[in-house]
Amino acid sequence: MASRQENNTRRIAALDERAEALGLKCGMGIADARAMYPAIEIAEEDCEADRRLLESLADWCDRYTPLVAVEGKDGLFLDISGSAHLFGGEKRLLDEVLSCFLHQGFAVSAGLASTPGAAWAAARFSLSPIREGKEKEALWPLPLAALRLPAETRERVESVGLKRAGMLLATPRAPLARRFGKELLLRIDQFLGIVDEPVSPRLPVSPLSVERRLTEPAMLQSEIEYLAGLLASTLRTELERRGEGARMLRLSLFRVDGVVNRIEIGTSQPLRDPALIRRLFRERLAALEGAIDAGYGFDLVRLSVSATAPFETPQAGLAGENADGEEELAMLADRIRARLGARAVLKPACMESHIPERAALELPYAEAAAGSLTATVRKSGQGGPLPPQRPVRLFGHPEQVDVTAEVPEGPPLRFRWRNVTHRVARSEGPERIAPEWWHAAALERTRDYYRVEDEAGHRYWIYREGFYGAETVHPRWFLQGLFA
Repeated sequence: MASRQENNTRRIAALDERAEALGLKCGMGIADARAMYPAIEIAEEDCEADRRLLESLADWCDRYTPLVAVEGKDGLFLDISGSAHLFGGEKRLLDEVLSCFLHQGFAVSAGLASTPGAAWAAARFSLSPIREGKEKEALWPLPLAALRLPAETRERVESVGLKRAGMLLATPRAPLARRFGKELLLRIDQFLGIVDEPVSPRLPVSPLSVERRLTEPAMLQSEIEYLAGLLASTLRTELERRGEGARMLRLSLFRVDGVVNRIEIGTSQPLRDPALIRRLFRERLAALEGAIDAGYGFDLVRLSVSATAPFETPQAGLAGENADGEEELAMLADRIRARLGARAVLKPACMESHIPERAALELPYAEAAAGSLTATVRKSGQGGPLPPQRPVRLFGHPEQVDVTAEVPEGPPLRFRWRNVTHRVARSEGPERIAPEWWHAAALERTRDYYRVEDEAGHRYWIYREGFYGAETVHPRWFLQGLFA
């Protein structure tokens, strides 16, 4: 028996069959229960452990339908409208779910209905399957608790003599809404199917998915790789029909005892070649060696496409090879990423910003825009104005320096950086960069950049922060980068 703290009182939160046989009930005070049975064993309620258990059961139910939602602290909603025929019908699917839970050591009750509200009531009040159109007949004899009403609302309704849901159906709706609120009518309409109540799945539903049920559970990594390639071959036909390729794939391994392992891979380019997909999963499985426990084996393997993109056939040379090698480079990056993680291969990408530290970022290869930097370089050599010179080494965070200038708005004459004083032999500038008004402009100031060279021949990129006289009286100086 488990207990919880409620309004300065210890109450029963959950109990087993033996405790129920003794007449104890949830919500009863622990002091009253001990007075009746001093020898009862009481454990502290662990809500986090209960949540993890419910999540693992939801994972296991994913083998029956991808539309699995967690309901409250002890329930699951399964939308089987599109998958019941795969298991021989709704009744056989319900019997299989109950049998599997029983063999795993769980005492559960389940309900089958055409609406979530009716299914909830059928599960908790041991009703037989409620067929579509029979919801009103099933609701009539049930207590108000079958409508999933808050305890306060239920007590108010019962206080006026309405003890059964059938009494609400026989009462005019307008007075009920005025006295008890619209939620009461909403719950009735959801039960009857007058108002749709969508089931929000806990995991996103993949646009494409194929699976293979195994009579002999798979345990070896080579078997999983083979199944991944086999399922990818099945996916290829549908991807070709759509003119798309996979950008994100998920391999779900359902263990015999209910544990589910999910392995995801991403691709830099749209992919639908089964051999390449199998190679990526081989790299990922090798990286996860020891982290995936096969137990008694996997009896269901599912390959899902989480994200797709239009598939474009690359231009090939006369010999049949890819002209620029981008496809081979992308595949290499994907294999490295599958083994070492998403940020194992980074690619510089231009950003829409003229602030130097925000103008370029290193992004994972799959996220970076292909050829973004090379395109900028090629355009600069087509006879147009030359771009501003930038240092070879750019600091991620500008370092503040002490500067002496002839006039406040003039170039620096000398500056002190890292406890070393540098005398400026020559300088060029300023290059003014105004703050971006859409990026917290009130906290940023105008920058005047100078390219300076000290007496030793070293070149620096220094800027003055704050437009003198308009933005500040005491501008600050920063060193942003070093030239070669």
